[in-house]
Amino acid sequence: MTPPSQEGSPHSSVLTRDNWPIAAAMIQYVNVLPDGSSVQDQSPEAWAATLSDVTDAGFTELDPTDCWLRVADLSQARRDEFKQALAASGLTVPAISTSRRSIIDPEHGDAYLTYCHRVIDAAADLGAQSACFGLFGPLTDAQKKALWFWTVDGVHNPDDPAVYRKAVEGMRALGRHAEEVGIDIALEMYEDTYIGTADSAVTFVKDVDHPAVGLNPDLGNLIRLHRPMEHWLSMVEKTVPYVRYWHVKNYLRIEDEAKGIILSAPAPLETGLINYRVAIGKAIAHGFRGAFCCEHYGGDGLSVSGTNRAYLRRILPKQVSGR
Repeated sequence: MTPPSQEGSPHSSVLTRDNWPIAAAMIQYVNVLPDGSSVQDQSPEAWAATLSDVTDAGFTELDPTDCWLRVADLSQARRDEFKQALAASGLTVPAISTSRRSIIDPEHGDAYLTYCHRVIDAAADLGAQSACFGLFGPLTDAQKKALWFWTVDGVHNPDDPAVYRKAVEGMRALGRHAEEVGIDIALEMYEDTYIGTADSAVTFVKDVDHPAVGLNPDLGNLIRLHRPMEHWLSMVEKTVPYVRYWHVKNYLRIEDEAKGIILSAPAPLETGLINYRVAIGKAIAHGFRGAFCCEHYGGDGLSVSGTNRAYLRRILPKQVSGR
């Protein structure tokens, strides 16, 4: 399979470091509020109050990550209210990401596939360029109890050709739908899934074999693991020809091979293990023109993401042709 065409931006035919879409993820926010009510049922004014946090952090783009708000499950009238709240806040949506809604989940997979089709329609309705899907399952009880969930082994995709084939065929069907409405699909790399290493992710995209389907090379999901890991630069070089949308985050990583110690902790983009100046430069050289999404776990993750946004603005090209 030839790497899918990556050229294009939801905003401009000429991209600069000032207008390149860089979204805030909403992983710091939960869907169920302290009083037991749901963000789904909030008033537009309450949504706007949360959106003001995002703009105060310096963002002009938002990924309404579905751990916060399931835009695809809003009625059209309610989605229109959300669009109005976005417009009033000066925010646009370059992509919608899903979290832990795997189309091969043994219990809910078929329902999640239907949901992902709704996400594609919602993304198009919001003017987004991409929808992001993964194959990672729900957190286990042990992961929920851990300080950092990635330090505990989670759900693995099964070594089952029939399940793998279901994943490929499901993503291909989503790719056909995405192409019909004019958006891309980015598959999020995540440990112990069929998209869990650089090699397996590239193989999976080639097996899906649809021009609308590429990768979200979220290598932060991998370099944070307390296990041996392929060098970040090697993973970048393998995956950037396929990138469509990019969750960017970074971690400090300490390895003491003699003592068998591997430790990690969240870090701002410019101080962690991955050199994003190099990684992004390689992606752009391969034609990447999609959006970034800033994620950070721990502390005031939104503010750290705002700092990361400023770093990206410094290292992006002064100008590059888009679509």
